[in-house]
Amino acid sequence: MIPSIQNIQSTPNFKGTLPKFKGKTKLLDKFLKSQENLSHTRFIQGTLTNWFPKAALSRSIIDFSEFTFLEFIESGIFYFAAPLLGEHGFRKGLFKAVQPKKLQDKVVKHIPQSVEEIKNSKLNRELKNRLITTKAGILLGCITVPALEYALGFAKNLFTLKVFKVSDFNNVANLNKDKKENHEQQKRVETHSKQVLLKTGILSAAGIGSGLALAAFGHKFKAARKFSEIILEPGIQISKLLHKIGINSKKTDNFLKDYLKLDFVNNNGKLSLSKGQLAATCITGLFGYSAAAKDRGKLDFYEVWTRVPLVVLYTIFGSALLDGSFKKYLAKRGKFPELIKRNADGTIASIPTRKDLPKIAEKLAKINNTTVEKELSELIKQKSIITGVPYLFSILVMGFTLSGISRLWTQYRYNHGFDPYKAGLNDKQTEKFVTTSPVFEGFKHKTAQ
Repeated sequence: MIPSIQNIQSTPNFKGTLPKFKGKTKLLDKFLKSQENLSHTRFIQGTLTNWFPKAALSRSIIDFSEFTFLEFIESGIFYFAAPLLGEHGFRKGLFKAVQPKKLQDKVVKHIPQSVEEIKNSKLNRELKNRLITTKAGILLGCITVPALEYALGFAKNLFTLKVFKVSDFNNVANLNKDKKENHEQQKRVETHSKQVLLKTGILSAAGIGSGLALAAFGHKFKAARKFSEIILEPGIQISKLLHKIGINSKKTDNFLKDYLKLDFVNNNGKLSLSKGQLAATCITGLFGYSAAAKDRGKLDFYEVWTRVPLVVLYTIFGSALLDGSFKKYLAKRGKFPELIKRNADGTIASIPTRKDLPKIAEKLAKINNTTVEKELSELIKQKSIITGVPYLFSILVMGFTLSGISRLWTQYRYNHGFDPYKAGLNDKQTEKFVTTSPVFEGFKHKTAQ
């Protein structure tokens, strides 16, 4: 009996001699591998996706320099901060050290498990309690990540001021041909930026210190254990409250569980970023960018609110939504059946990785009486479409189109006298302009004096 392709997905990696591709197939193969590779490769790919459209649309050498500074550091935070802090610095380092020696290895081993898994395990009560409070302690220590994301906009302002002696966004965006700088504004930008960076350091240290205290002593106190469960999985706690008032919805429960989960995800025994952590970091970054932009003028502030909220929503929800919708579209039309399959509940199953493809190709070659090379080449093309369409959307729409629109809209505001230094608009005029613009319709923000 010929085995089904569904079962092949979980088989060991193909051990035979892999064919060497040329031309388009070789390029597609490299693209797939870059999507499924280690953090440093994803760092390069992710950074270039965000950086390249802005580079192509840069308005000045200052504009180019500061978003280059911003994108590379931000990608470093996203791709390296969580693994380095949560996995190596905390789980296997500081938070292991505060445990009794006889329990250290057990704590390190079981930390990636969820609260529910720990509670339902056969571990003894003391170890369960220690695991839950240590998980929460690590999470408190990782407050450093959103804190850094918030401070990044202020670091960028300080970078631009120190390197280019510029604090006025009109000069950054090459809007002001006079290139005049307000020295009082420069002083305010520098002072505020340094204050925020100092507060970020203090908050990070406080988070790590309180996290270590919770990990070392929290297991002894019922209130500390309850607090740990709440901050790890606030979505589950909110669902319980909704159930008490008669709101019972599986979709709502699943949404809250996924997007309000601040605990790490268990990725084959390692700590991995959760949707809730991603959302918290993105939203924190939005308000950090907004506050930093306000220091440099209203045009910078409104450019942030033209573009960044959409980027945040796409990062948190849109990317997965687009990816999932595209797979459902292909499945409905019977496309790529060897790669796109449904689970028993009708949901789309995980797409085989690039490492799985040679084994699937070997089986298909026997079924279709063809060569492994031909089948593997076809599978690579199919998987490239599944992966590439959402990827291209990210570059073209979220990269070029959104960046282009925000820049054009900023130029439009400036040309129509929206520059506060040039036109002296008061708050009512500013609010009227914003609420009647196509991007900000319905958005009313009381601008700072």
